[in-house]
Amino acid sequence: MPQLSNLYLFLYNSLQSIGWALALFRVLSSFVLTKSTHEAYASAGELICYLQTAEFLEVIHGAIGLVPSGALLPLMQWSGRTHFLLAIVRGIPEVQELPSVFITFVAWCLSEIIRYPQYALSCLGCCPSWITYLRYTAFIVLYPIGMAPGEMWLMYQALPYIKEKHLYGDSFLGLPISYYNFVQVVLLCYPFLWLKLYLHLFKQRKWKLSKRHEKKKRR
Repeated sequence: MPQLSNLYLFLYNSLQSIGWALALFRVLSSFVLTKSTHEAYASAGELICYLQTAEFLEVIHGAIGLVPSGALLPLMQWSGRTHFLLAIVRGIPEVQELPSVFITFVAWCLSEIIRYPQYALSCLGCCPSWITYLRYTAFIVLYPIGMAPGEMWLMYQALPYIKEKHLYGDSFLGLPISYYNFVQVVLLCYPFLWLKLYLHLFKQRKWKLSKRHEKKKRR
């Protein structure tokens, strides 16, 4: 059974690695060809939507104990990203050509093409130490870039379109707030929720890299 679960996790993480690498290739190719950031969503948006939606499996992995991460933090990250991607970026064509989409996509892709190969190789027990180091170091720069000039700035830029279109008004019928108000609340809460995740990653980094140093000493 452990071997089957490892094989499944290896395949899942490998497929995600390939998917995010392809997404990054598409985003950067469009940037090189057009010399513009406007085509980021057109070039890779739908692929990234599929990849991000599929990441809900990681919440399930944590919930059933397949991985030791638990379900809460993966759910927080998945919910935030998926709402941003599907409800706002995909749902509002007017924002799809904004530079914030390009910034977000590049930050996400770079994070994932480090994270997923590290997970996949760890399933095989042959992950090079430098990949582990990169996995638990690159986020220090990539996460703030993806969050501030990426996700948060784009949500702020989307507010006028949300208000003008009464976006998702039917879903908020009978509720004391509109979707526009909901996104405003999300923007207020986002830094605090993001900081919780960010600090958790620093704790993970300290633990993982200390284990790495211990292994080196034993050798």
